[in-house]
Parts: sequence; structure tokens; C-alpha cells
Amino acid sequence: MKILAFESSCDETAVAVVEDGRKILSDAIASQADLHALYGGVVPEIASRKHVEAIAALTEQALAQAGCTRADIDAVAVTYAPGLIGAVLVGVSFAKSVAYALGVPLIPVHHIRGHIAANYLAFPELEPPFLALAISGGNTLIVDVRDYTDLKILGSTRDDAAGECFDKAARVLGLPYPGGAPMDKLAQGSKGGVYQLPHAHVDGAELDMSFSGLKTAVVNLAHHAQQVGEELDRAALARDFAQAVSDELVPRVMLAAERTGHKIIAAAGGVAANSVIRADLERECARRGLKLYLPPLRLCGDNGAMIGAQGYYEFLAGHTAGMELNAYATRDISE
Repeated sequence: MKILAFESSCDETAVAVVEDGRKILSDAIASQADLHALYGGVVPEIASRKHVEAIAALTEQALAQAGCTRADIDAVAVTYAPGLIGAVLVGVSFAKSVAYALGVPLIPVHHIRGHIAANYLAFPELEPPFLALAISGGNTLIVDVRDYTDLKILGSTRDDAAGECFDKAARVLGLPYPGGAPMDKLAQGSKGGVYQLPHAHVDGAELDMSFSGLKTAVVNLAHHAQQVGEELDRAALARDFAQAVSDELVPRVMLAAERTGHKIIAAAGGVAANSVIRADLERECARRGLKLYLPPLRLCGDNGAMIGAQGYYEFLAGHTAGMELNAYATRDISE
């Protein structure tokens, strides 16, 4: 089964062709990062307009790379939530027109379900149940993946997402947008242990997280250094910041694994590319005898292939939609 998949929830327009939920035939991505870097973050209206400009040609490119014609496509999958509403609407509207024109089923896919499904593309042997840590620019979740389409949130951030905090900290340190990769590179120049950063605790919800205090602490440190004329150890601060984020995430994932009895853990999302978080997950899983799946860096960020992978399992579960399908800025992963 060949699925033509669309992803446009933020600032990447992505179109892919995926076979049977596990094999990438093509994965075409048009990034807007350089454009939004001028503003230090994503400008929703610009993102939406750029999706409109790119999506048709990118679809032709994805089909050509896959060696497919329109007649070879068996279904269309699309991210319908969550994300920047204008951006998501572009993908949903285009996908509906394609599904209607080809006379094939339309499959709505939750963006975070897609990130988790990226692991199915990288690791053919991976099957539910398992525990997933989904960490991206807009979401930070610990998810019980009971089956391909049966997912339950066990813990989440109460405020900012981990990826958003990386972007804000990077801006303070004078690094370009998006901040994740530049922060990671800068952090490699220090062993850290220089700056004391806060660690949050949510009373009565041990698996929930909070990153707003950490973000504020980094901003205050940088501003204070500037005001008193002190030189900021940028590499050490980047390293200590990454460690503080990891210290919020990894122990909670281990606690969730202990509570659920899961022996398999999978990471997902753009922040899963961070080297400190990956190393801490590897160390803790090895110490506890847990099997860890870390997707390759190219599948951590937004891409169309992950939507096609999850779309396959949504189709098998009977989760299709008609032309009434709408886009949503927020949506629970269990819906």
C-alpha cells in the first residue's frame, strides 16, 4: 500500500511516499528555517504562505523520486493537528483535494503520533507496546504506546515545550534559529558544571514537567552578565542548559517505565536529536536493562515519511475522513 503523505504543521513543507507503513520511497522537504531566522522564530502568516507556494511542486517531486504515478497512490495521509493553524490548514486543504481527485481514502494523522511512528521506519522490528518520549518545539510528552493507534499521555509539560526553550536560550546566547543544533554544537565545547540551573517539580504529578523557570533562569543569567560586564561562558551555559533539560526528561521516562512495566523506550521529535539527551537515555536504559530506540537525526525533525508511516496504521484501524476534515491547532494524542 503506497501512501502519499503531507506534513505542514510548522515551517517545513514535507511530502513523502511510504509503502506499507515501513518503507520510505521518497521524502521531499522544503525548509523555511533561513527565512524565519530573520525574525528569530517562526512567523505563522509567512509559514502559511510559503506552504502554499511549495506544496504542489513538492508533491510532484516526491512522486518522481518514488518512481510513482498518481495512479499508484492508494491513500493520502495528512497532519491535521496540532500545529500553527494556518500552516496545518494548507496541508489539510491540499491533501483533501488530492484524495478527492484520485478517488482514494483520506487519512488524518496527529503530528505527535507521526513523530513516534518515525521509529517504525528506522526500526522494522519495533512494535507496540512501548514507552515513547516525544520532545519537539511545540510538545513534550511521555506516551504509553499500547498499540499503533491506542496511545495515552502519562506526563507532559505544564508550560513551555523543551524545543521552544532551546530556541529561546539559543537566542539569548546569540545563536541562530532554530536553536537546537547550534546549542548542541556549542555545548560540545564544555563539560559544564559552571551554572546552577533550576529543576522543576510538579506536586502530585511526578511525570509532568515544567521548563518556563529554566528558560527564565538562562535569560536572567545572560542579562545579568551583560549588565555587570562579566564574560559569559557560553559553551558552559549551553552544556548546563542541555543537562538541565535532560535531567527533567530522562528520570521521568525511567519512572514511567517502572510504573508501566515497559521494557522498550523510543524517543521522537526534533529535540531527540540532542546529544546530551541521547547519551543520558542510552546510559540509563543500559543500566536498567531497557531496550532503547533512537531515530536517526534525519527522522527526528518534521518530515512527511513519519506521517505516511502512522497513516498506514490509522488506515488499518479504520480511521479515515471525508471532505469535512478540519485542521486543529491543538488536539490530544489519544483522540
